[in-house]
Amino acid sequence: MKHFLLYLNTQSVLALAFIFFIQYSVAAQDTGKAEAGVQELTDKLANPVANLISIPLQNNINYGIGAYNGSKYTVNIQPVIPFKLSDNLNLITRYIIPVVDQRDITGENTHEFGLSDATITAFFAPKSEKIIWGAGPAFLAPTATNKFLGTEKLGIGPSVLIMHQGKGLSVGFLANQIWSVAGNGNRADINQFYTQIFLSHSYKSGASVGVNAEVTQNWEANSTMISLNPSIGTVTKLGNQVVQFAVMPLIPIVGPSASRPDWGLRAVIAFVFP
Repeated sequence: MKHFLLYLNTQSVLALAFIFFIQYSVAAQDTGKAEAGVQELTDKLANPVANLISIPLQNNINYGIGAYNGSKYTVNIQPVIPFKLSDNLNLITRYIIPVVDQRDITGENTHEFGLSDATITAFFAPKSEKIIWGAGPAFLAPTATNKFLGTEKLGIGPSVLIMHQGKGLSVGFLANQIWSVAGNGNRADINQFYTQIFLSHSYKSGASVGVNAEVTQNWEANSTMISLNPSIGTVTKLGNQVVQFAVMPLIPIVGPSASRPDWGLRAVIAFVFP
């Protein structure tokens, strides 16, 4: 119960803070006092290969998972660090480090907490004004601290991003395919495809609305998971620190009954370093 209340409190605080800043941003837009360049920054944050340092903390909570009606709370620490390779080419490195707290997933009255496997993606992204694209390797690192939270496998594969971006409008997709190449021989091999298709619209105030669809195809288990995630967000400042807030429901569309949640919620706060 203590962990459950912590989940609710975390989501409530982020949601309330988000609502406050949405109201602030909309008011700024209505009065014409929005800070110059904030829409451009919002558009950059919608671009996965923008030359921009950020540290998003993505909070995900899902309920009604599996036979025991389990719950799963995941904080994804997702730093994005770009490197300039030349005047026309950047290397954008993206990291996903999940911290998981789950109950009644592996059995009734069970509880697991710790790190899950990390994903590291490196996009080589040439500068482009119309069609933005990037490609490079994706790695799965067996960093899980509990056997129920990870695969115990090292994986590698290709990743790609293609998108179009105009002022206030971003549309595109990113995808990766990962195969296991080493690890515990007693665990299942990994052969998994992931794609995210996204659309977002930004405003001069820094507010944004959007939607994305996430598709995960497990070729080994012959299973597909699809979720649809509408979102609202805003870019503002906490003191001198630029931050982005976003919230979105996680709506499951397709998935095996053993792992598909009944519903979920995502709340994101990203620290941005323009």
